[in-house]
Amino acid sequence: MQVRHSLGFRLLATGACFLVVGLASIVLTLWVTWQLEGGAAAVNEAGRMRMMSYHLALDAAHGRRDALPPRMRAMDNTLDLLQAGDPSRPLFVPWGEASRAEFTAVRESWQLLREVWATPGGEVGSAQVDALVERIDRFVSLIEQRMSRWTEVLRVFQLAMVGLAIASAVLLMYSAQRMVLDPLHQLGQGLGAIRAGDFEARVLLNSDDEFAELAEGFNAMAVRLQSLYGDLEAKVRDKTASLEVKRERLAALYEVSAFVTQAGSLDELASGFVNKVRRIARADALAVRWADEDNAHYLMLAQEGLPPGLLRDEQCLPSGHCGCGQGPEAAATRVIPIHSVAQNAGHCRRAGFETVLSVPVMLHHRVLGEVDLFFRAPHVLQDDDREMLETLASHLAGGIESLRATAAGREAAVANERALLAQELHDSIAQSLAFLKIQVDLLRNAVRRGDAEATRRTVSEIDAGVRESYADVRELLLHFRTRTDAQDIEAALRSTLQKFEQQTGVPTSLQVHGRGVPLPPDMQVQLLHVVQEALSNVRKHAQARQVTVRLQRTPEWRIEVEDDGCGFDNHTPADDTHVGLRIMAERARRIGAEVTVTTAPGQGTRVAIVVPRGPEPPAAMSPDAATRTQGAWS
Repeated sequence: MQVRHSLGFRLLATGACFLVVGLASIVLTLWVTWQLEGGAAAVNEAGRMRMMSYHLALDAAHGRRDALPPRMRAMDNTLDLLQAGDPSRPLFVPWGEASRAEFTAVRESWQLLREVWATPGGEVGSAQVDALVERIDRFVSLIEQRMSRWTEVLRVFQLAMVGLAIASAVLLMYSAQRMVLDPLHQLGQGLGAIRAGDFEARVLLNSDDEFAELAEGFNAMAVRLQSLYGDLEAKVRDKTASLEVKRERLAALYEVSAFVTQAGSLDELASGFVNKVRRIARADALAVRWADEDNAHYLMLAQEGLPPGLLRDEQCLPSGHCGCGQGPEAAATRVIPIHSVAQNAGHCRRAGFETVLSVPVMLHHRVLGEVDLFFRAPHVLQDDDREMLETLASHLAGGIESLRATAAGREAAVANERALLAQELHDSIAQSLAFLKIQVDLLRNAVRRGDAEATRRTVSEIDAGVRESYADVRELLLHFRTRTDAQDIEAALRSTLQKFEQQTGVPTSLQVHGRGVPLPPDMQVQLLHVVQEALSNVRKHAQARQVTVRLQRTPEWRIEVEDDGCGFDNHTPADDTHVGLRIMAERARRIGAEVTVTTAPGQGTRVAIVVPRGPEPPAAMSPDAATRTQGAWS
């Protein structure tokens, strides 16, 4: 099996080969140079032996025998140095057979001369000295010949290194061209073709290195881009269609949601829902069925597209009949093929429907009914369609719950108004009628006794009571016809004071201080009724000549009704004369306000209603606890 070598391995191997060859060349050059340096030192030392030989002959001829021993020792040391060499200098003789034989002859000749010079009185002739010098010259010549050959070897090494350097550079450039530059050039050409839009461009490399992997990746990328751009138009068309479907679903959800919030009645809500959902779901017919409290029967609330026969037969269906109706624990959107349902599905089959899509209408895990979509062909429910239909059904449930809450609110408001009216009747007119009933009994007794004075007095009391009841009825009508402004209570107060002046002839004034955030309309109504009750008490009991109403908006809402009438003792036990105070306390308690009555006999009366900032009606408060008196108020 062929071993795959990476580009990095090849470059490192080539560089290592060049390095080894270069280092070997350098080592050989250094070794030859070292040999030449040692031979040159040996030539110098051998040349010194000629000079030392002449010095010995000259000293012996002139009788300087004491100078001979040191010179002979120097001659011996030089011969020993040439024979052994000295790597530290470096110094060594480039030995060969001829040079060794000549060196042996030089040493033998020197030993003969040394023995003569060492003998006292010994004489050496000049011919013998010249013979020694001649042998030394031949030895030096042999060394020089050897060195000239090493010099030629060094010159050859240098030329070889120059050639090696040139060959290495050429080989490196060739390797870089083949292994790096050519693949990069082909990849660049491929990228240029892709950039120009030619997605059929491919890069073919006859190698198995990293560039081959890059070429494979580039070709895969080109294939992918060609596929993407080739299918781009179809994908854009599919994506646009998908976005259009989602847009239609969102528009449908928004349309149904807006309609549900605006529907004013259950029939309007159901009919509009059926019309819109049938169009959105492209169903052949659609029905909304409503479940009773026990989830035992489903009533036809609204429909569109159903044949008259089917509509007549399925106005009310038992739960579970023909696949319709589900309990809260198993309620889910279902696709019901008509042919697979029991024989009870004959109505749908005869009407020509093949598929029924049942969507439960649920609220707080309670099944309120279901939406049935009828199709005359087999229908497959997609997940997105299922989610949309369930969302529409939840909007329907929310809309119905909103209508129910609105109706309950209206019913509660009517009940509250009736309770207030009953309270007003009980606390005002009922008291007067009870008084008149007593007076009638007294009148009957007086007539039976024939007491004319008692009869006259009782008739006067009855007349006054009837007038009082008539005034109470008119005042009660005034209370329930007066409405507050949606923004401020000031206009309603002015209207109330104006009517009070017309009824009683007592002058009034309204003083307004500060500006603040308006109170909610329901709180304004209760405050206005408290003021009207205070004015009613002024009319009945105060005998006032002037009435002043003060309205303060900041830092808290405060309304005062003050008169200059007769006043009363607020510390006496409560009786029928305190009915108005109890009514005012109860109204104030509903909105979390507080009523304070400041009065004394002959000093008039001041009624203050204070609404704390951010009022919250208390959980429980008795009318007596809500009414509090003060000895003086400033």
